[in-house]
Amino acid sequence: MKGAEGFNRSAPVSGPTHVDATEGGVKIKRGARLWTVAVATFKSETYRFLRSAAPTGEEPTDRYPAGFIHLPRQVDAEWVKQLVAEQLVTVKTRRGFTRLEWQKLRERNEALDCRVYARAATWIAGADRWHERKWRELELQVASAEVDETKTTEREDDLQTAGHT
Repeated sequence: MKGAEGFNRSAPVSGPTHVDATEGGVKIKRGARLWTVAVATFKSETYRFLRSAAPTGEEPTDRYPAGFIHLPRQVDAEWVKQLVAEQLVTVKTRRGFTRLEWQKLRERNEALDCRVYARAATWIAGADRWHERKWRELELQVASAEVDETKTTEREDDLQTAGHT
């Protein structure tokens, strides 16, 4: 993936284009696919989602809004600072026009960059177009895998307790 600045893109992700790649010192013509990502679009989306309010739980039908960003309890302050390390500002061009531009507030912004590229990957995979049924199927797969992992861990613990390794 490669980031592209600006808001005037027809789609948040374009491509892929085929580019030369080097593997083990050998140049492979058109050996890699390169996706171009309109990072400004996904940064704006991220900041909009960060402003979403969590449900109060007062109503039984309260749900998290679409795009709500859930942060784990153990996330550290540095990671959060990296996630919000940029701001959208209006700048004047040499020709006197104004445009919006993302500018860093601090040097480290890896968390924001990772979020933007992960979001672009979900866009490429088509997750925005998945129906609720698809999401439920995926939730069931994860729940099933967690049960299997718990059983395996318990069995390994039983074997270690019994003196088998």
